[in-house]
Amino acid sequence: MLDGQLTIDTDQPIQFAFTVMNTGDTPITLEFSDACKADFVVLNDATQQERWRWSEGRMFAQVLSDLTLSPGDAETFEATWDDPAPGTYTARAELTSDESCAAAASFSVP
Repeated sequence: MLDGQLTIDTDQPIQFAFTVMNTGDTPITLEFSDACKADFVVLNDATQQERWRWSEGRMFAQVLSDLTLSPGDAETFEATWDDPAPGTYTARAELTSDESCAAAASFSVP
């Protein structure tokens, strides 16, 4: 079983850290179809429109890879949003592997 937690540092630029932990009793192998391991999306709370997506405009190597998390192990994936406009947002992080895990958190930019 995977459990995700998203933490956000709102100092400029905005820093996202998505930690995925294996809370189960057996190892879990995450299989990825390219070099993108997790994606981050920010929605404007007032309009629910997407304001930023980490993967947008990026190209990822088409390389199969895997990552095994033993019970109690965790892996952290990070992203940076360089130029956010002031507002109140909800960020969502999600694994791009064959196993699903996601987390969300709200934050404000003054």
